[in-house]
Amino acid sequence: MGFGPPIGFGGANSVTSSRDAGLPHAGVPGHLQDEVKRVLDQEPFHDPQPLDFKYFVQAEDAFTLRSFLGTHKWKLAFAMMLVIGESILLQAGPLLTKFGIDEGVVEKNKGVLVIVSSIYLCSILLHSLSAWYRIRYTGSLGEGLMKDLRVKVFSHLQRQSLDFYTNEKAGVLMTRMTSDIEALSQLFQEGLVNFAVQGLTVIVITIVLLFLNLKLALITLIAVIPITVLLSQWFRSRSSNAYRIVRNRISEVLSDLQESLAGIRVITAHNRREHNVVRHINIVGEHKEANLDAVKAASVYTPGTEAIAIFGRALVLIIGGRMVVKGELEIGELTAFLLYLGAFFTPIQTLTQLYNGYQQGQAAVSKLRDLLGTSPSVPENPSAQPLPEIHGEIVFENVDFSYVKGTPVLKNINLKIEPGETVAVVGPTGGGKSTIAKLATRFYDPSSGKVTIDGFNIRNAGLKSLREQIGVVPQEPFLFAGSIRENVGFSKPEASDTEIIKALEASGLMPMVNSLPDGINTVIHERGASLSAGERQLIAIARAFLSKPRVLVLDEATSNLDLQSESQVEDALDAILNGRSAIIVAHRLATVMRADRILVVDNGSIIESGSHEELINLKGSYSQMHSQWQKSFQSHDS
Repeated sequence: MGFGPPIGFGGANSVTSSRDAGLPHAGVPGHLQDEVKRVLDQEPFHDPQPLDFKYFVQAEDAFTLRSFLGTHKWKLAFAMMLVIGESILLQAGPLLTKFGIDEGVVEKNKGVLVIVSSIYLCSILLHSLSAWYRIRYTGSLGEGLMKDLRVKVFSHLQRQSLDFYTNEKAGVLMTRMTSDIEALSQLFQEGLVNFAVQGLTVIVITIVLLFLNLKLALITLIAVIPITVLLSQWFRSRSSNAYRIVRNRISEVLSDLQESLAGIRVITAHNRREHNVVRHINIVGEHKEANLDAVKAASVYTPGTEAIAIFGRALVLIIGGRMVVKGELEIGELTAFLLYLGAFFTPIQTLTQLYNGYQQGQAAVSKLRDLLGTSPSVPENPSAQPLPEIHGEIVFENVDFSYVKGTPVLKNINLKIEPGETVAVVGPTGGGKSTIAKLATRFYDPSSGKVTIDGFNIRNAGLKSLREQIGVVPQEPFLFAGSIRENVGFSKPEASDTEIIKALEASGLMPMVNSLPDGINTVIHERGASLSAGERQLIAIARAFLSKPRVLVLDEATSNLDLQSESQVEDALDAILNGRSAIIVAHRLATVMRADRILVVDNGSIIESGSHEELINLKGSYSQMHSQWQKSFQSHDS
């Protein structure tokens, strides 16, 4: 049986449309492809770093900012030394101005002016060099911290079991990897260092003010510090609460965005685009209101502290001026005092704003702590042993299973699949068919009982060695953005072109691939949108064939296909199933009839077992399903 149309089982698709329009397979104009290639050729090369990925979670303390930064404590200590030096150099100016005025201008000593000016110039140069090196060093350190954190979070997500992704929204997880980590990125690269700079600046200026004139310093500090502290405390409390709400709102924004993008076909089909825009406006509006609360607080705090700063300088000018007139204070000291006082309030404002950044970072840490504290429901035993090469005997012993405690899905399942035997599982929706397949692949663990392969309890097997010997073809195969070669070779990245082509030939897909402009290197759309459902399924079968599994699990692999596509997929399955143990979950009986044995599962139990002929003669549930299927098939033909 042939494929029918050269590209796609179901007639015209985006591939044929692109081809007819003179566009490449993926619908991207040639000049844009050339530009992409040019950009990629200019990308710097980074040697891949070895990664010791483990499926089991090692016991460790809860994730905190202190524990995470503690692994880089010496680098952070050096960064702090750079900050101290930079702060001291930054505050040398007003003090040098004092000496220049009192010892140079007042005394009309040009030599002192030249020396002070030279020292001032050197301090500026040293400060610029210090700031240049500090920014490079702390920027590199911050990026390194971010890389470690991103890898840590991504590895933890890769380690999680399937039920984790069932219970969590993809948009929320994206928020953890983007918005939350970005909040920490700003904290690591700018916040902590700036916090240290501004904090040291306040301390240094306070010490210098007290050194210049104790009386004037005490009067000034007593007059302005209490009200500044109270205003800053109010702002910190008000804005930190607002930013906490902002972190929750941005999670909802990204979650709604991800869901809308993933479901755009359903949204379009049901004419819900306008409704979705209104819904997103409301969600974004809540995010805006949360941000506006912080803005309103800043609108009071910023001009308030500026007014206090002006009041402080006016107070110093009045009191200090009288002291100069009385001869109690030199004009240079007053000038330096005013300059330092002007620089005193800026770091206080910055510190308060930085504290809110710190609060945002802590909120992000709290969410990341919850994520990193989530253990996989299907963990790998730290003492797990690699599963030796298997023959494919699968045994379920007294297996019970529940997705939700108290709601059994499978009850006392006892099943033995011989090596090389193909077992089909049929039954009504929700009866437990797919759950049997998921337990055999250890996507889930039984609530009680055990599943063994060749007598080996798969709970005690290393997950890597187990996954390498079990192939899975799901109902909706997922294709990644990339070439056909990359998608087929996903199960075996080191595979040669010859192996890729052999797998495609086994799945019957080579005639279609040969008709494409770049053959196996042809780029397909994300999720395989440029391919028909049958073509996507055949690529998934070729992917499974390439890994040469000893056990193959097909979960409704033909349920979404038309009859022609189903026939092609079944021919491919004949090739891939040869000599392998297989569990086929199916609704359509055309695939089921080819199995060595058929299991009928209903209400969590196996109610019938036997070959096609045996179950037909039994006149039970399978026989009724077969009769209904025949009527439906005859009705379709007519």
